[in-house]
Order: sequence, then structure tokens, then C-alpha cells
Amino acid sequence: MIQPHALTSMALAHGAPPVAEPVIEVTDLTKRYGRTVVHEHLDLEVRRGEIVSLVGGSGSGKTTLIRQILGLEAPSSGTIRIFGEDTAKMSEHAARLLRSRSGMLFQHGALFSAMTVFDNIAQPLRELGKIPPALLSDIVMLKLEMVGLSGRHATKMPAALSGGMVKRVGIARALALEPELLFLDEPTAGLDPQASEEFVELIATLHRALGLTVVMVTHDLDTMVSLSTRVAVLANRKVIVAAPLEQVAGVDHPFIREYFLGMRGRRALQALPASRRAKLPADALEPIPDDALLEVEHAARRGHRGEHCRPGVGVEGS
Repeated sequence: MIQPHALTSMALAHGAPPVAEPVIEVTDLTKRYGRTVVHEHLDLEVRRGEIVSLVGGSGSGKTTLIRQILGLEAPSSGTIRIFGEDTAKMSEHAARLLRSRSGMLFQHGALFSAMTVFDNIAQPLRELGKIPPALLSDIVMLKLEMVGLSGRHATKMPAALSGGMVKRVGIARALALEPELLFLDEPTAGLDPQASEEFVELIATLHRALGLTVVMVTHDLDTMVSLSTRVAVLANRKVIVAAPLEQVAGVDHPFIREYFLGMRGRRALQALPASRRAKLPADALEPIPDDALLEVEHAARRGHRGEHCRPGVGVEGS
């Protein structure tokens, strides 16, 4: 098994190719709530064009980290740079401009229940200032089309939408200002397997078409395997490793062994391309007994697409 600190040395030794410039740089970050320390000397870098998945056990601070990057919470200490700018030293005007370059999909869509779909998507545009009504309508309809919804959904209220549609409207709103950065908090939570697969395909399409950089909090191993450029694992109050999935799976850490090398993890890793599966540790390639595989498949059909699954043991929540 690989030790977490060894991956950087491995990349240097193998002459890793040049990488895109960093879009997010989190350095020596500490976050406290009273006596509770959530993050301690945490470092993370996200490069342009990546899809980085944040994973960790319950209470590891995944969403808290996203909120600090977005400026919704202040770190206790440390530095966060977005597009090269230190967020703690920005003027209010600069911070507002920076926020317009980022979009966020919250776990449950977070649509305004008293607003129509149209008004939900239009809200970020209206906050920018006066936009001619015809132009506003064109932009909203374009965003709906981008996420696979027809214009007839524009007049609907959120309560009339399915869970998958709520997520799509949430993405349309997140993309209203044409951001370069997209943050996703449990994007497939609450969706059935088919809706989840369709939503993952939508994210992949938008990522390619728009050149987005994506940071995603997820427990869904299938989503992680399908989308991630790299996976950043939060444990012990910091990011213990951030690397391609096939490298992360080989890191010797209790959470990683349980999460990625349990039956649910091994099943998900089978979806990696053959060239990447060949780089997995031997433990990840161990066959799954037929009876256990049936239970894993049954859990997936029920929408339990997250952490490890063992016969007789419930699947953990997010």
C-alpha cells in the first residue's frame, strides 16, 4: 500500500506532464467552531479544467471547506486563493466579481419555493442589475435548454418538479452568470439510479462543452468513478491525499481501505477504463462473492450509491 505523502514523489520521479494553472489554492487552512477543530493546516489545489471530488467520513468538513472557498464562511487561519487572488484581501467589489465567476448547486437544489422556475434561474441575473426583459428571457430559456428542460417548465413551481428536475433547474441557475467554476454538493443525492446516471451524463457534457472546473462533494462512488479527474480525501482534519482515483485506492489509510476496497467500492472501480484498472492495487481487483454482489446491486437499485456495503450492514448516509 502507498503512503499518502508518497504520491507527490512518485509523480516527480515519473516525470509527470505539465499541468494547468491552479484555479483554487487552499494553503495551511484551519477552521474552528469554538473548541471543535474541523480543519487543521489543510492544503488543496484545484487546476483549471479538473473535476475534483471531495470525499471523507461524516463530519470531516467537506461542505464546510466548500463554504470557505465560496466565501460563505471565513477560515480561522490560512489562505484561500481563487484565480490567483487572496480572498481575504479582496474589496467587496472584487469579491462580488469573483462570486459571479462561480456557480453552486446545493444538495437539495435550494430553489426558492415561492418562485417559478423562470424566476429562480433569473434571480442571479437580476442581482447584477437591470437587464432588458427580452434578453433576460432568452438567457433563462437557453439555460433551461442547456440542462435538458423545455421552455414549458419555466412557469412551473418547484413543488411540481421531480427530484431530477429540481437538480437540473439548480444547475441552470448555477450557470446563469456563465461561471468558470462550478461547485456541486452531493449532486446525485436523493435520485434514483436512472435519474442519477442521466444527471452525471449532464454534468460531464456541461464540463466538456463549457470548459468548467468542477469541485464536487459526493458519497456516490459511481458518480466519482464516472466524473473525477482527481479525488481529494479528507481525514484527520486535512486533505490526506489528492490524486487520480486509481492512485488514491492504493493509499494505506483506514478510511480509504474501508471506502474504496469494500465490496461497494470494488464494484464501482470496475467501471474504470482498463488502462486505469491496471493501476489499481490488488485488493481492489479481488472478486466479489455472488451473494454479496446481489446485495450491493440491490442497494444500488434502492438508491444507496454511497459508501461500502456489506451483507447485513446498512449503507452509511452522507
